[in-house]
Amino acid sequence: MPDTALTLPVLPLTSGVVGPGMVVTLLLDTPESRAAVEAAREHANRRVLLVPHVDGRYATVGTIAVIEDVEGRAVVIRGVERAVLGRAESGEGRALWLHAEPVAEAAPPTEEAMRLAREYRALVERILDARGAGRLTQAIRGLRDPSQVADLALWSPDLSLADKVRILETVDVEERLHLVLELGRAQLDAIRADAGGGEVDDIAVYRERLEHSGAPDAVREAVEREIARLERMNAQSPEHSWIATWLDTVLDIPWSTRAEESFDLDAVRDVLDRDHAGLDDVKDRIVESLAVRKLRAERGVASSSSGGRGSGTILALVGPPGVGKTSLGESVARALGRPFARVALGGVRDEAEIRGHRRTYVGARPGRFVRAITEAGAMNPVLLLDEIDKVGADWRGDPSSALLEVLDPAQNHTFRDHYLEVDLDLSDVVFLATANTLETIPAPLLDRMEIVTLDGYTHDEKVAIARDHVLPRLLERTGLRDGEVTVTDDALAVIVTGHTREAGVRELERQLGRVLRKVAARVAGGDVPITIDARAVRSLLGRPRFRDEAKVRTSVPGVATGLAVTGFGGDVLFVEATAMDGDPGLTLTGQLGDVMKESAEIARSYVRSHASALGVDAAALERRVHVHVPAGAVPKDGPSAGVTMTTALVSLLTGRPVKETVGMTGEVTLQGLVLPIGGVKQKVLAAHRAGLTEVVLPAGNDADLDDVPDAVRAEMTIHLARTVDDVLGVAFADA
Repeated sequence: MPDTALTLPVLPLTSGVVGPGMVVTLLLDTPESRAAVEAAREHANRRVLLVPHVDGRYATVGTIAVIEDVEGRAVVIRGVERAVLGRAESGEGRALWLHAEPVAEAAPPTEEAMRLAREYRALVERILDARGAGRLTQAIRGLRDPSQVADLALWSPDLSLADKVRILETVDVEERLHLVLELGRAQLDAIRADAGGGEVDDIAVYRERLEHSGAPDAVREAVEREIARLERMNAQSPEHSWIATWLDTVLDIPWSTRAEESFDLDAVRDVLDRDHAGLDDVKDRIVESLAVRKLRAERGVASSSSGGRGSGTILALVGPPGVGKTSLGESVARALGRPFARVALGGVRDEAEIRGHRRTYVGARPGRFVRAITEAGAMNPVLLLDEIDKVGADWRGDPSSALLEVLDPAQNHTFRDHYLEVDLDLSDVVFLATANTLETIPAPLLDRMEIVTLDGYTHDEKVAIARDHVLPRLLERTGLRDGEVTVTDDALAVIVTGHTREAGVRELERQLGRVLRKVAARVAGGDVPITIDARAVRSLLGRPRFRDEAKVRTSVPGVATGLAVTGFGGDVLFVEATAMDGDPGLTLTGQLGDVMKESAEIARSYVRSHASALGVDAAALERRVHVHVPAGAVPKDGPSAGVTMTTALVSLLTGRPVKETVGMTGEVTLQGLVLPIGGVKQKVLAAHRAGLTEVVLPAGNDADLDDVPDAVRAEMTIHLARTVDDVLGVAFADA
């Protein structure tokens, strides 16, 4: 672990506490403070360590701050982060220098910390209202970070210096939130007592919150009933806290808050283009969806099922990892001007995660959609249902069944969470789902979504993404400045072709990050500027990890190159066949599924029944045939390898090698017909990445070629086959 400790001059604070994020003006009225500021400006990059000095002792935790401005004997200082104080150090000048270890905040914050932060933020609002400073509540409602919310207490004029030091010294965020909640309640008690109100009236507070909640009538009636129950109940009863928690949860929901949506279609498209290269089909579909919403809003078109708000479209972004599905959801929210929240569904097996737990259970809480709406702070956010294809089911229920109601425009305007037991209108939420594959999504759930396929990027798109998006982000992350490092397009192209072979750009980012980390070491040693060209990539990353395998693999008879689609996008699939003495029959290996095994049997039967026409020696058919699909640890299934298996068998039994430049896909029938398959675009892109120049596709997939990028089609020859004879005519060089 690297040593993150800093040595900074100390500026003692005797009358207050400055926390992270606070900007204050201090009077330099002591020699120590003037010496600290002078030392910071000269030797510590304008950073100083603010340490409270109370009752003759220094606090154990201070605040690293930056000097923003100095004018005469006044200094403007901005707090940056907490730091645990260490040993003293002899420094230059008269200032006291101390070692300090910056405190790393937990990321992301826990759900408990978020809950406590919401509770304390509401308490602060009540304190401000009691003080007659309600106008300030709007300024704190945008705070979401639990640590920042807890540090609001450092601004309070009612807390003593000792209490503020306790808050500063409480490093753990959840502990700090518990502390400020305790202090805040006592503070509110004192304010109301001074005003003649006696103890805090929780019932009055809940009724006041309900009055300003904007909740629907049905919700208001349910809340009023629970407030009445709470009013009659003994405060020592366990049910008292259950009802109070339920009331806090319901009243935290932003019932009447809706973000103002942007209907500027050009601006939306600009945001999407700026954040993501390529993906034109996806961007077009998002803009089309927004155009419909715009027309409905302008023309007052209402839907009887959704109250006239939601358009009823749920988009599912389906594609391999690393193509930008999740980040695209964030861009959509930013383009629409709506808040964004992510609901992670991968591995969820408990239905209560969607619908919530009933209040009778210990530790009950609402489901993920209620929590997402609350965190978003508006009733019309963009909710990203991430990894919807990874939802499971067990004895705790089937979460995908609960999702049916959420994603049904005819029902989700009255979604009922088991914890809330009141209707929640989700019709104005823009739902986006992401998945790697469609096969594991239940059919009824799939029927409620419109599928938008992200098939991966071309070579040129990857280079553009690396240059315009990935490289600037990595330069900032590694601390490199403009002009210190230049990475040429040729170098990016070498990384794309020789060190990554994926549909997305995640591995490309890793490899480019490796390059920049190596370069950063040279820059730190004073070697600037540096230009990374194609030749330099070899010395930084070593020999290319990938090369064109088809030439080596297909150099002998019995091997054909197929194309497949997996959860990671399109891929090249080699089918190997060999014959040996033994009982006639077929041996299959390579973790093949039932459908793929049947394709191999069909291929063998077709070759046996057409042996004469294919030029196959009848004696060869009496030998034992072994068909293997490498990458044996990876399960494989589907009918689209039929033409590849047939070609491999014909190649083996005729002694003719298959052309190294050809990849193929298609289902074969016993009559030798080639039937259409799915995933054409992903398969063609995979063939292009693998260096193939010809692809054989079923003639029935002719219309799917419109989805293949023009740049890829221009570099490849596409053959459309209706029969096995058409495939073999392309596959063999001597055909």
